[in-house]
Amino acid sequence: MVIMAKLVTLILLLEAMVASSFPGRLSMDYYVMSCAFVEPVVRNIVNQALEDDPNLAAGLIRMHFHDCFIQGCDGSILIDSTKDNTAEKDSPGNLSLRGYEVIDKIKEELEAQCPGVVSCADIIALAARDAVFFAEGPYYDIPKGRRDGSRSKIEDTINLPFPTFNASELIRVFGQRGFTPREIVALSGAHTLGVARCASFKNRISGGQAIDPTLVDSEFAESLSRTCSAGDNAEQAFDATKNVFDNLYFDALTRNNGLLTSDQTLYTHPQTKNFVEAYAFNQAMFFFDFQQAMVRMGLLDVKQGSNGQVRVNCRKVN
Repeated sequence: MVIMAKLVTLILLLEAMVASSFPGRLSMDYYVMSCAFVEPVVRNIVNQALEDDPNLAAGLIRMHFHDCFIQGCDGSILIDSTKDNTAEKDSPGNLSLRGYEVIDKIKEELEAQCPGVVSCADIIALAARDAVFFAEGPYYDIPKGRRDGSRSKIEDTINLPFPTFNASELIRVFGQRGFTPREIVALSGAHTLGVARCASFKNRISGGQAIDPTLVDSEFAESLSRTCSAGDNAEQAFDATKNVFDNLYFDALTRNNGLLTSDQTLYTHPQTKNFVEAYAFNQAMFFFDFQQAMVRMGLLDVKQGSNGQVRVNCRKVN
C-alpha cells in the first residue's frame, strides 16, 4: 500500500510537471509546481474581505462575468484608464463593479511568493469561485493557466447584456457565446447576491406606476418607486437574503418580484420558465447547474501561452 501511494503521488507530480511545461494548457494543477499556495492565498484574502464586507461577494462574481464576456476571461476588466485610453472598467455598465482592491491584495501577495507566475485572469476566476463558497453557495474546481490580455477599451463593453434585456434578447446574446437557455437561467441565479441601482430598473416604472408588462405586482412596483425616489444610485436587493447564495432569487421570480427586466422575463419566456420553477423548488439542482455553467463561462476565449502575458500589476499592461 505504501508503494502504491508513492506511485500515485509520483504520477500526480509528473502530471503537474507536464502541465507546467506546456503553459498553453489549462489544468486543475497548473500551479502545483510553480506556485503551490495560490489557492490558499486567494481563499484567505477573499474570506477576510467578505468578513469585513459581505457585499463584496456579489461584486467579485460580477467582475468575473464582466471580464469574461468582453474579450474573454483575460483580466482586462482590471486595467485602469489612461489619458490615451478609456478602459472597460469605466464603462457605465461596469461602474457598479466592486472588489478591485481585493484582487490587488491577492496579486501583491502572490507576486511576493512567486513573481510573474499567477495571472490576473486566474485570480479573478478563483476569487469569484471562493466568493460563492463563502456566501454559502457551492464549491467547484476550475482549470487554471489563463493569460492576461493587453486590450481594455470602453467601446467593447457594448457587448455586455443590459439589465433592460428581455429573455429573448438574453437567449440571443448568450447563445452567441454558446450558452443554452438552462445555463442562462443558472448564471442569472448569481443575482441571488447583491443589489441593483435604480438606474438599472427605473425603466419598469413611471410616476409610481408600473409600465413594464411583467411588473404585475402593484406592491412591488410601489417598492421600486420608493427606492427610486432617492435617485438613480439608490439600491434595492434582488431577494430577501442579499449576502447568502441560495435559490430565493428564483422564488422571487415565481412571485413576480424579479428586480430587473432581465430577471423577471426569465419567468415569462417558454424556453426559460421551467428552469426558473425547477430552481425555485430544488436548490441542489440550481447549485449543480450553476457550477457547471460557471466553469464553462470561465473558459470563454481564454488566452493561453504566448497569446497573453502575466501582468505584474493587474491595473496595467506590462
